[in-house]
Amino acid sequence: MYTFKGINQLQADLRAGVISCHALTTEILKASEEKKHLNIFLELFHHSALKQASAVDEKIKNGTAGKLAGVIVGLKDNICYKGHRVSASSKILEGFESLYSATVTERLLAEDAIIIGRCNCDEFAMGSSNENSAYGNVLNPLNERCVPGGSSGGAAAAIAAGLCHVTLGSDTGGSIRQPASFTGTVGIKPTYGRVSRYGLIAYASSFDQIGPITKTVEDNALVLEIISGQDKHDNTSSSRAVDEYCKHLSENKTYKIAYLKECVENPGLDPEIRQNVDRQIEALRKAGHQVEPVGFPYLDYLVPIYYVITTAEASSNLSRFAGMHYGYRSKNATDLESTFKKSRSEGFGKEVKRRIMLGTFVLSAGYYDAYYKKAQQVRALITADFHKIFENFEMVVSPTAPSAAFKFGAKSDDPIQMYMSDIASIPANLAGLPGISLPCGLADSNMPVGIQLVGRPMSDASLLQTAQGLETALDLKLVAEKIKSN
Repeated sequence: MYTFKGINQLQADLRAGVISCHALTTEILKASEEKKHLNIFLELFHHSALKQASAVDEKIKNGTAGKLAGVIVGLKDNICYKGHRVSASSKILEGFESLYSATVTERLLAEDAIIIGRCNCDEFAMGSSNENSAYGNVLNPLNERCVPGGSSGGAAAAIAAGLCHVTLGSDTGGSIRQPASFTGTVGIKPTYGRVSRYGLIAYASSFDQIGPITKTVEDNALVLEIISGQDKHDNTSSSRAVDEYCKHLSENKTYKIAYLKECVENPGLDPEIRQNVDRQIEALRKAGHQVEPVGFPYLDYLVPIYYVITTAEASSNLSRFAGMHYGYRSKNATDLESTFKKSRSEGFGKEVKRRIMLGTFVLSAGYYDAYYKKAQQVRALITADFHKIFENFEMVVSPTAPSAAFKFGAKSDDPIQMYMSDIASIPANLAGLPGISLPCGLADSNMPVGIQLVGRPMSDASLLQTAQGLETALDLKLVAEKIKSN
């Protein structure tokens, strides 16, 4: 089977005739079937993927191939692809076929990527372990007894298992970065508005962002550059010109970087996570960056604020799934009211129903001011505090998650403990900031640990360039080899 090292090498091999797109796609489809027990893919697009591969082979011969020619891509199952099923890993959308493609999907196809299938995820992107899918758990390819993280667990696992070259996930509170940390991959949540959300099944609209998961920072930069940019279908997309992220990678800039004392020095952080982060802080200093601690008084409020606001938005966004126009409709319904009640009760999973009910509660007339309004006020304070930090620093470094990948069932019975898995990644979503996770070491369990960089709005290029410097450090090369042989 062809060994993928990076997009540039792949395309050189395709041009040289070492392998063809059709042969490569056939190999990966076969490997995906052989690793079906990992439950990474809800569906493989055999016919359309092979048809696209043949078309790209012709373009390569003619010298007209795009920037992603031959790149095998998986889509998280909440990103639309015209003529293909999409379900958000929920029974309530079982059998639904998308009528249009997401903007990111169209941009990938325009550059001759080959979309191979839809990746399993937590239902409606609600979860931190990929244990909430209506179609079963995704197994972590590095240790099948452990979770791959969530909600983009299938997308991250596909990269770790070598079944995709690139995947697209969505990040509402860490759903790209945390699974990247758990699987030893690179995942970025772009600045809010940098990438169009058109064609993404919404969870919490003021938080959601689509981003790539890859093996390397270089591949991540290329894909982000392609999918970024203003979109007439998404009024929240930025009109700012897209940086040439790949060109910035070769720059040798140094930055003033902060770390949040309350996060990095927190007694609740696993000691092994702290050791790995401390090591990378020293690596940043040796590379010429200035790294200093800063205070952040809102750490204890992050998770409550996040869940008040996101569940409120979910309550509104998911009200459209009622068994009336499309998707699941209960066979036990007898009239209009029972159609709504039974279809939603039977179609949604436990975690989704929990969040809808919580969101409905905080939006209710008697509690709106006490919960939702107050949460929005604190969100504004958190955003202002980050902007104050960025008056003196270019970016913030922290662990991506407070632990390495944990075993199945370890936290699923305790929603609060599960929600705390996102404590380090939530701030970027609350404040609309870009954040990237890349592997920085191994825990005692021999599972990867991620380090996170969070930057100013629209500083995605600086984050990628700094991440590239960390990735090329000797200890991270060794980490990558250990993960590969795990």
